[in-house]
Amino acid sequence: MRTLIKRQGSARRNDKGLRRACGSLALLFLIGTLEAQAAPQWTTLPPTPVLPRAEQSGFVPVNGIRIWYAEFGAGTPVILLHGGLANANYWGNQVPALARHYKVIVMDSRGHGRSTRNSAPFGYDLMASDVLGLLDYLHIGRAAIVGWSDGAILGLDIAIHHPERVTKLFAFAANSDPAGVKDVNRSPVFTAFMARAGKEFETLSPTPQAHKDFVAQITRMWAVEPHFTAAQLGAMRVPTWIVDGDHDEAIKRENTLYMADHIPQASLLIQPGVSHFSFLQDPDQFTRDVEHFLEHAPSL
Repeated sequence: MRTLIKRQGSARRNDKGLRRACGSLALLFLIGTLEAQAAPQWTTLPPTPVLPRAEQSGFVPVNGIRIWYAEFGAGTPVILLHGGLANANYWGNQVPALARHYKVIVMDSRGHGRSTRNSAPFGYDLMASDVLGLLDYLHIGRAAIVGWSDGAILGLDIAIHHPERVTKLFAFAANSDPAGVKDVNRSPVFTAFMARAGKEFETLSPTPQAHKDFVAQITRMWAVEPHFTAAQLGAMRVPTWIVDGDHDEAIKRENTLYMADHIPQASLLIQPGVSHFSFLQDPDQFTRDVEHFLEHAPSL
């Protein structure tokens, strides 16, 4: 009887061990399944970051409107230009790293974020002149430009028409022509971005009730601009990187390649695993690429 009890106790212990082993295997299987089911980062839209505390910020009178800007760090000037419908807060992941070595300037484009607008129709030439007006106010003659989407288009516009104001250009997710844009309404990520941008507009804008008209005007601009010709791209002399994410849901790859092929000495970079929102989806990768560009790309 004593031997039998020992065997039963041993069996119970073995049973408990087996259950623990099975439980651990089940947990590992669940974790593996969840990891396998995790959405690829290019299908995500991480939260809009927050800008660090600025050394200087405020509003500047430019072209009959008030442009909001902020400055961080010290050194060679670098201006970060955000995309359409967005605002300068979207650079919150990049500013702290870049401000360790550079004088970083961010701004809200006209009608975006905290900046005002007037009755003048939106256009890239006008918005580019806003950028130059801000730089004039800050007594910055030349700066490197890092642009995303519309901000990259503004960088191209300035590099084409005012090359003396640009030392180098990092153009992420730009298009040279409206035909280079996909139907973003088919993208859940872009749809989520537009909804978020609308809420941010209502929070930041001095005219929050004007969002519908603002979007209509921006959409009208996108339908007809930009239109950088092969001759204009071919005449560029500003050191330029044409950059995009390998899963960009807004920009056609052939247009990205077209610009890289036509701009003399341009470098092409396709970032892996990200979309139009690379700087949010993989901020470390995006920031490293910008830092490498600023450190190693030649200056005009």
